[in-house]
Amino acid sequence: MPEASESLGERFRAAREARGLSLSDAADQIRIRSVYLAAIEEETWNTIGAPVYIRGFLRTYARFLGLDPEEAVGAFNRTQPADGLPQSAAREPARDAPPARRGTLLIWIASGIAVILIAFVVYNELTMRRAQIALAPSASPVPSATEAAEPSTPPSAVPTAKPTAEALAGANTLALVFSAPSWLRVTVDGNVSMEGTFPAGTSKTFHGKNAQVRIGNAGGVEVYVDGKDVGKLGKTGDVVEHTFTL
Repeated sequence: MPEASESLGERFRAAREARGLSLSDAADQIRIRSVYLAAIEEETWNTIGAPVYIRGFLRTYARFLGLDPEEAVGAFNRTQPADGLPQSAAREPARDAPPARRGTLLIWIASGIAVILIAFVVYNELTMRRAQIALAPSASPVPSATEAAEPSTPPSAVPTAKPTAEALAGANTLALVFSAPSWLRVTVDGNVSMEGTFPAGTSKTFHGKNAQVRIGNAGGVEVYVDGKDVGKLGKTGDVVEHTFTL
């Protein structure tokens, strides 16, 4: 559960920064403009508009960051007055109703915008689900009772990325070998030498005196220092930062 003193926008910002993502990175992946993501983190709801739009963006952004979408929407709803209008609108004096014809036209326009927004949110959710399915490991088939009863040869080991000869080079060397996709930033002697998301099988070697490593999936990267295997810096999905003296 988040701390009581932590606002809704601060929780979104902390979750994004923990993954090493900028607002532009998140906007590119979930197809929501960065100005709206910034409005969520700053809780400037008027920038987005009607509550129905805000709730749709909150759900999409929360799922992307691994937060509870319904809890986020509930936290937003608690900031709204009982009549469902934004607080600024609730304080405005009542105005005379427009003519019936103009009111009907406005209702049709609002309905059309709502339909477009719902289609946009559904499209974003489907796109994210396809991306998650593409990255998730395929499930192993469950053997039938007949297959389980029959003796079988032991399955061969799943191949993993192995260090190259360059990765096991001599002193003052840091080598990283990816066994799973991961975001990574490496700063050697004060200069950023490598940053981005890399696939399994990638191996990189760095030379210098000091190296600072920030990994978005610590369980997917093997680390070698001066040719020695120091293992992984954390578990799958862990965001870890560590400094090595070479």
